Amino acid sequence: MSQQNNTNNGDCPIGIPCQVTATPLTPFTDEKAEPCVLGCGYKPVIKVPAVIAETTIQICVETNLELSPAASEIKRVYKDVFLTQCKLVPVDFDETELCPGVRNVTRAKLFIAGFIRKDIEYATGSCDGVIRDKIVNVPFSGYADLKCHDFITFPILGASSESRSRFVNPKNSEIPRLDKYFFENSVYYNEQPYGELVSAKFFELDFSPCPVDTDETFCNLREKIVCDLTVKVLQLRQIRINSLD
Repeated sequence: MSQQNNTNNGDCPIGIPCQVTATPLTPFTDEKAEPCVLGCGYKPVIKVPAVIAETTIQICVETNLELSPAASEIKRVYKDVFLTQCKLVPVDFDETELCPGVRNVTRAKLFIAGFIRKDIEYATGSCDGVIRDKIVNVPFSGYADLKCHDFITFPILGASSESRSRFVNPKNSEIPRLDKYFFENSVYYNEQPYGELVSAKFFELDFSPCPVDTDETFCNLREKIVCDLTVKVLQLRQIRINSLD
């Protein structure tokens, strides 16, 4: 039964269904606070994500779906992209070292994998049919070639090294000693570049492989999808900043 706790000019009660209890909020006062800022000339080193590249990758996939019950008309299709892999593999480097063993990456392969989640709404009858819903995940995988001009900031990669020193046999200087070695190795732990979704633009053609008449239904749906996926690639970097008053 609807509640009648409002009136219109005191004459006719107005029923408001589906009401919930509301809690009045207490207003708080606020005032500007002065932050503690480092003095002029202080140059701290901070570690922040740096944008390595932002690129748009065109993904083309085709798939066949089976609809049960059969459809008479496709009403709406909603789509989202989910990434399961976004890995940067360096393939070329600058010869100049930024730090001992650390170089800029000037070319890399960006491996991308994921799926397109589709939510399909369709009618099941020509006149008084029921609206049904089907969710499918369409996988994709591939790679993009990022060249020198594609980078906003060059990613960096530090090299690890390993060496082994040999000794001569003290009893016979013409042969090496096989029971004595000196080992040396250094390991550089790099920040792994990672990806973020920026946007996705879809172009799609859905159709029945076998054309049907107006009053007929179809069970098979073929989809051709073109997705322009924009991805941002980042890497944590150390930079020095100037503190200003």
